[in-house]
Amino acid sequence: MTQDRPLVGVTRRGAVAEIRIDRPEKKNALTAPMYAAITAALIAGEADPAVAVHLLCGSPGAFSAGNDVEEFLGFAREGRLGDEVVAFLVALASLDKPLVCAVDGLAVGVGTTLLFHADLVYASDRSVFRTPFLDLGLVPEAASSLLAPRLMGHAAAFELLCLGAPFDARRALAVGLVNRIVAADDLEQFAREAADALAAKPAAALAAARRLLRSGSVTTRAEVLARIDLEAEEFRRRLTSAEAQAAFAAFMARRR
Repeated sequence: MTQDRPLVGVTRRGAVAEIRIDRPEKKNALTAPMYAAITAALIAGEADPAVAVHLLCGSPGAFSAGNDVEEFLGFAREGRLGDEVVAFLVALASLDKPLVCAVDGLAVGVGTTLLFHADLVYASDRSVFRTPFLDLGLVPEAASSLLAPRLMGHAAAFELLCLGAPFDARRALAVGLVNRIVAADDLEQFAREAADALAAKPAAALAAARRLLRSGSVTTRAEVLARIDLEAEEFRRRLTSAEAQAAFAAFMARRR
């Protein structure tokens, strides 16, 4: 089937910029152009004084399955992470305006780790969060190696990021990864109402309060950006390792 529609949609609802990952036939797996489109939308929303809040949604049953497998295997053969991916992670870590995420169904890899940069995360009761980095001989990204232990403690972070254990919505709620579990049919409306409530607040005060909370209860922006760089460097090294190459070959054999 040919694609004649954008795989990332951006709409404005009042002071809320709504970004939708829209590749349901591939469970919203992300390609380099999709990363670039989301990054551009975030940067545009940050620069627009009429935008107060970013809202990120997926499709029914799939928030994001992570990186597109075929493209990612190409990166692995070349031993690179992809500039679009790194630019997206930097944009996430550089937000001044709040980010609200509505997660329904699969949230795999970066589909989970990007949530550590969100301020409000609402998940349906059928959501599953999983980060299979180590299964592929790789390491976590998106500064998750820094943010996850600070949010949920070492034990839960290790279980998610290293053991690769799937977290259902209840487990994600218990460790603080999500704010609330919402019925799938009500999820996006619930997230929109929260985004609208934030957008109705004085914009400068909202941005200042977010900055204070994130620098106090999580970590500083400089630390997060430095960790993104550190992880990306290690990720690139791991891509060309014998472990990763064997894991990718086994993965492709299973697919065939």
